[in-house]
Amino acid sequence: MSTFKVVLTDNIFPDLIIEREMLAKVDAELVEVTDPSKLAEEVKDADAVINTYAELTADIIGGMEKCRLIIRNGIGVNTIDVDACNENGIMVGNIPTYCIEEVATHAISLMLTLNRRIFLYNNSVRSGVWDVKKGSPIQSVVGATLGLVGFGRIPRLINERALALGMKVLAYDPFVSAEDATAVGAQKAEIDEVISESDFISIHCPLTPDTRGMFNYEAFTAMKDSAYLINTARGPVINEPDLVRALEENLIGGAGLDVLMEDRGQTDHPLYAFDNVIITPHAAWYSEQSILRRRTQTVDSVMEVLQDREPHSFLNKGKMK
Repeated sequence: MSTFKVVLTDNIFPDLIIEREMLAKVDAELVEVTDPSKLAEEVKDADAVINTYAELTADIIGGMEKCRLIIRNGIGVNTIDVDACNENGIMVGNIPTYCIEEVATHAISLMLTLNRRIFLYNNSVRSGVWDVKKGSPIQSVVGATLGLVGFGRIPRLINERALALGMKVLAYDPFVSAEDATAVGAQKAEIDEVISESDFISIHCPLTPDTRGMFNYEAFTAMKDSAYLINTARGPVINEPDLVRALEENLIGGAGLDVLMEDRGQTDHPLYAFDNVIITPHAAWYSEQSILRRRTQTVDSVMEVLQDREPHSFLNKGKMK
């Protein structure tokens, strides 16, 4: 019998060979939850929990008898009730750097694809129309303004790419100083300024009660009617019915979305009706290299905690009871 039990709440990988081999080095057994109705029962006696998309509520967390760590197999921790972890003395971790290059590249790709009307031209040519005017008007990105909502690791990489393209960058982040932004070539701005002055807006803030629905009809009416909205963060930051209305009324230029309010396959989403909207299936994080980093970095933090050390990214340090 193994010394430690590690529970995987849900799995997106084709196998768990990497995880099991790593955990065996600290005499830990990996238990995969395949029936969501058994989740609370399985985590009850877990020493550590790896979480992907399953909701870990206060009730489930309160039933954990000896859990030391809940780690999100990703960046955002909106699936975990962090307050409940604080109350129960459970460390919360994540893996904040495993896909930052991929997400930055994806966001820039959405921006440039929309700007250059790549899909419009491609579909036009395939239908037999060879006409550059089909994409008119297209504005140069040189001298255009990119607004970043959030200025953490990923938007800082986007900032580098945007500056290389000759763009001006506005950065909204209440936790970043003007000096910090200026040091990397960006200009700190308030959210209203970002919304009204940007030719492109890229969302990189966490999903919190304050950011949920922050891009609503009021925000869209304040945007330039040629501006594009990019979201590779969390879907509910955008009020989707308001976005649909804004697109119907031509209040903005379009949108590039890697996330929706509900990340699932749908055949009749109202956003599908717009040629100036690109949607990808929460794929910004993905590359073969990021998959390996995602798997190994997660388990490495678990191993650290099981050996009485701290996880590499300790989100609630100093807040646990």
